[in-house]
Amino acid sequence: MKRREFITLLGGAAAFPMIARAQQPNSLDSELQRAVERKDAAGVVVMAANRKGVIYQGAFGVADIGAARPLKMDSLFRIASMTKAVTSTAAMQLIEQGRLKLDEVVWRYLPASGFEYLNVIESFDSATGDYRLRPASKFVTVQHLFTHTSGFGYPFTSAILRDYKPRPADKDRLGPLLFEPGTRWHYGTSVDWLGRIVEKVSGLSLEDYFHQRIFAPLGMTDTFYFVPKDKEARLVTVNHRRPDGSLVKDAVQPPTSGFTPVGGGGLTSTAADYIRFTRMFLNGGELDGARILSAQSVAAMGQNHIGAIGVPALKSALPDRSEDFSFIADGRDKWGLGFLITADAVAGKRTAGSLSWGGINNTYYWLDPARGITGVIMMQFLPFADKRALGVYDTFERGVYRMVEASR
Repeated sequence: MKRREFITLLGGAAAFPMIARAQQPNSLDSELQRAVERKDAAGVVVMAANRKGVIYQGAFGVADIGAARPLKMDSLFRIASMTKAVTSTAAMQLIEQGRLKLDEVVWRYLPASGFEYLNVIESFDSATGDYRLRPASKFVTVQHLFTHTSGFGYPFTSAILRDYKPRPADKDRLGPLLFEPGTRWHYGTSVDWLGRIVEKVSGLSLEDYFHQRIFAPLGMTDTFYFVPKDKEARLVTVNHRRPDGSLVKDAVQPPTSGFTPVGGGGLTSTAADYIRFTRMFLNGGELDGARILSAQSVAAMGQNHIGAIGVPALKSALPDRSEDFSFIADGRDKWGLGFLITADAVAGKRTAGSLSWGGINNTYYWLDPARGITGVIMMQFLPFADKRALGVYDTFERGVYRMVEASR
């Protein structure tokens, strides 16, 4: 099943004659429909926009494999690590207010949390699990949390953390770091701790802070940690891909309440809500009269904050949860204050300097400030960075830029 809608912005910079194009075999909606029919995804919701508004949107496939419930534009997705950009935005607001400093050590904001005493893994024997630790020579700073250069990882991004079993005598309460803070980039739990700082400094829970300072001003009425009962019927079920390539619904679905929100993940949202968030960045921190960040803060978030360090393409340690991070330009991409920064322009796609990231259930977004284009694509299955899911993402992105070029 397919539901689609094309948007023409009257008088705007990107008015596309898409209703006529929609019937052609090579139109973007036809390409996305074929991707669903090939089972590249059970369903996909997409939305693209420029600074003035939405320029393309479509919903294809089903929200529930078992019930064959069709996807709609207002379907709710678990966006997982797309939460990280929201948390980073909240932290930048506190920096603007002078209540938080990038170069400050974390333990000053979270005293007695364990940040005052951290160890680094000096060696690890994968055969026996034996390891050696040494005290970290540097403290983790707020900037390290923003940029994933703290030394924290995830079990699915590190075989060491996957297999690490602490000894009873170990004193580090937060677990060991993979490296000295500020010396490497590694995707992990850093933004979870940035979220804790937001709560500590603001005196609000993440749920309340996000709603009051970001979601309500932007008109994001369908974004939350705890899904309201009257909206649960719009949730898309989480699936996983079997070794034979088929998709099956997970027997246990993520909870909609009763968990502790963290800065690194856990939000549920719609494509329409999240693209309002990304459009705010395209417009220098403001959308429809709501100022969320200063233009200076938005510019700073999109700049390289890891210096000569490169973002490596990581090998997955848990293939059922994530495939390799093959979508990264190995060692050349950079990281800003909350975003991956694209190093290489690719013909027919985003320009160099574009910002992006995604969520583990194959939800993704990108921001192309140079072209004034942003896109959000929502799927809902594991593993992350599934090659067929990335193929759908590529089809969507190329189709958007193709329409932009055709409108010139």
